Parts: sequence; structure tokens; C-alpha cells
Amino acid sequence: MSNLSPVFYIYAARAVRGFGDGFAIIILPLYLSTLGYSPTVIGLVATAALLGTATTTLAVGFLGRHFDLGKLLLLGAMLMAATGVALASIEHISIIFFIVFIGTMNPSAGDTGLMIPLEHALLAQGVSHERRTKTFARYSLTGALATATGALSAAFPDTLVAIGFTQVASLKIMFFVYAGLGLLGTALYAQIPPTRSKETPPPTALGPSRGIVIKLAALFSVDSFAGGFIVHSLLALWLFVKFDLSLAQASLFFFWSGVLTAFSYPVAARLSRKIGLINTMVFTHIPSSICLIAAAFAPTLSIALALLLLRSALSQMDVPTRTSYVMAVVTPEERPAAASFTAVPRTLASAVSPAFAGMLMAGPFLALPLIICGVLKITYDLALLFTFRHVKPPEETNP
Repeated sequence: MSNLSPVFYIYAARAVRGFGDGFAIIILPLYLSTLGYSPTVIGLVATAALLGTATTTLAVGFLGRHFDLGKLLLLGAMLMAATGVALASIEHISIIFFIVFIGTMNPSAGDTGLMIPLEHALLAQGVSHERRTKTFARYSLTGALATATGALSAAFPDTLVAIGFTQVASLKIMFFVYAGLGLLGTALYAQIPPTRSKETPPPTALGPSRGIVIKLAALFSVDSFAGGFIVHSLLALWLFVKFDLSLAQASLFFFWSGVLTAFSYPVAARLSRKIGLINTMVFTHIPSSICLIAAAFAPTLSIALALLLLRSALSQMDVPTRTSYVMAVVTPEERPAAASFTAVPRTLASAVSPAFAGMLMAGPFLALPLIICGVLKITYDLALLFTFRHVKPPEETNP
């Protein structure tokens, strides 16, 4: 067993998974479009993927208190490898629906997925209140930088086409790369020492924090329902259709978008120490939603990309702060369940909206999903501020 900290392996595995998600979310809609499937079908595929993610994440919430968290992560990485191989091998849409439902392909590239709550619970173990937000900010930074780099590699199929591969074949090669990354993640998770407590697990997954978790889950689901209207796969599709963006241009845009997002995480950690976790979530989120709404009306590609990049620098600053807040306001025994049960409604809510977005994008106003997303997110931010402005984490009540 390695002497390196389990945190190192969690960060490394998050980077590996993020790199795979970075290119997968861009090539998946292009792959389905190349096979002849419509935007409506692509939206339904995104919905199936998110519904499957919600199902497996819910299972993790119940299993996390009974099984070793590292072993569950190991199984998740194996499933990632299987997902890549299956997508590269099968073209029939009904089977693709099944693959994305049970697999790990995440069309949103956000902090959702069966491995996320497990990693959150592991990271929160043994971390002081003062270092908790910084730990999650570094975790999010690692994932976002890897995702950005993965997005840049989404242009590689163009290189393969230039040397004689068909577009379908070049995209399938990338799915095999995704599978290989799953195997690498398996090797990293295998280094994490056992984490299951020898004590008898609590009779219920959630105890004294049930009420606050339910309220947070309800509000987070509104945010995620809004975000589902413009998951990365559909945003890429919008840019392809609206501005005739090439795959190379899209990969470059998502790379810089990811870089801006990544470096917003440590800024969020610092900002939260000054104005608090809830205020950081709300007062960075609202301007990002305004940028998204403005992008829907952008007359040129350059203006649209500038607004979307500005949004990227602001929109995800709530990720480490939100995670830190949830881990702070529940008991240590409830952390795996709280991470899962706040994630599941979010994932279910975000699973519904891509199907609607796909149908809306097939209508006369292609950018309507961007407007709906922005308006709903602003509504969520105001509700979160009103509901939890007086519920402080320990480091804010005892500075």
C-alpha cells in the first residue's frame, strides 16, 4: 500500500475522470448527430444519462454507510471503463439509451455522478472546519482543469479524419480512450486504504439533519432543473447549429471555459471567508445567469463566446462552497447520505430539462433554453439566500 495520502488519490482520480468527461460531453452529441439522430433524440439521450446517474447516486447514499467507500469508488471506475467500450461498439439508439442510463457518461460535466458523493464524504473526513472549503476548492480546481484539458483533446478526431479515418471511427476511438481512463481510475482508487468504520452504521441514512437536507435538496433541484436546459452537450450543439462552430473551435472554447471555471474555485474559497458560503454562492451566480441570458441574444459568435466565457468565470463558484456548506451543516455520520440525497434530486431535475431543451432547440428560437435556464437560476439564488441566510456553518458562527 502506498504511503501517499488518500486525498492525493482522490484528486488524481478526479482529474482522470474529468479529462474523460471533458471530451466525452463534446463528442457524444456530434457522434449521435453523425449517426443521423435528431436534436430531440440527443436531448432524450442526455435525459437518460442523467436519470441513470440519479439512480446510481441514490443507491450510493444508502450503501455508503454499509460498505467501504473506496471499494464503491473502485466499482464506479470499472463501470466507466465498461461505458466507453460499449459506446464505441454499439450504434443502435435503443441500446445507447440503456448504456448511458447504467453507465457513467455525464452530459453536464458538472459535479454529478455516483462517485461524487463518495469522494466528498472521504475528503470531509478528518478535515478541520477552517480547511474544509479550501480542500473542496482544490478538488474542484483539479477536476475543472482536467475537464478543460479533456475538452481541448476533443479536436483529436479531426486529426484522425485528416489521416484517413472516417468521422464515426475517429469518434469511437475517443470512447475507447474514455474506457482506458476508467481503468486508470480503477488503479488509483485501489490505493485508497479501507475507510469503513467498524461501528454499527446508524439505523437510518439521515438523522438530525434530515430537515435541512430536504430543504437544500429541494432548492438545489431547482438550480439543476435550470442547468439541464443548457448542459454542455446541448450548449455545444447550440454553438454547432447557431454559429456553425467547428469541432476544433468548440474544443478550444470549452478548454478556456474550463480553465476560467477552474481558477474561480480558489477565488470562491477566499471570498467565502470574507462574505460567507451562502453569499458567495448567490452573489456570483446571479451575474453569471445574466450573462447567459444576454448570450441568447448575441448577434455574433465573438460576442456570444465572450459572454459565455464570462459566465464560466462566475457560474461554478458555488460548487466548492455548496459542497462545503452541506458537509458543514450535517453530522459526520450523515455525510455520505447528505451528499447523495442532495445530489439525487438535482440529477433527477436536470434529467428532465434536456429533453425539453432538445425540442425547444428544434423550434423557431434556438436560444430559448438559455433564457429559461438564466431566469430559473436567478429565482433559485434568491430563494436560497432567503431560506438559509441565517443558517451558518461552524467557521462562520465561531470565527
